[in-house]
Amino acid sequence: MNEQNFKNHARFVFLYHVIGFLLLLSLLIGSIINVFHSSKENLYSATLILVTNLLLGITLFFARSFALKANDRAIRAEENLRHFMLNNSPLPQGLKITQIVALRFASNEEFSALCLKAQNENLSGTEIKKLIQHWKADLERV
Repeated sequence: MNEQNFKNHARFVFLYHVIGFLLLLSLLIGSIINVFHSSKENLYSATLILVTNLLLGITLFFARSFALKANDRAIRAEENLRHFMLNNSPLPQGLKITQIVALRFASNEEFSALCLKAQNENLSGTEIKKLIQHWKADLERV
């Protein structure tokens, strides 16, 4: 990636987002079908397979959401420090985490003005990103 911008900033991992999801979905569907087609002798093991697949799905979902939450906290701290360094004050209290995450792409020159605009106009993360003129790449988001 030469230069990061609004059109190419989202991270998409084909193996995780497509293949992993399809494999997990096929496991779940297969285990549900297995439960309904199992005999009384196999119902217990078929149910255990279904519960294991559900547990795997729940684990993968929360592992991803916990990683994103930790990343959001780090971004909030970084952007709060950046705002403090630029303005000698912390980030405005009214900013939501989605707004702060979007503001991390703004250059230092437009960061402070966008913070105020985001708070005053209650801009969404997408709206903030579209307003950024000088994109500051973030290649470390997981």
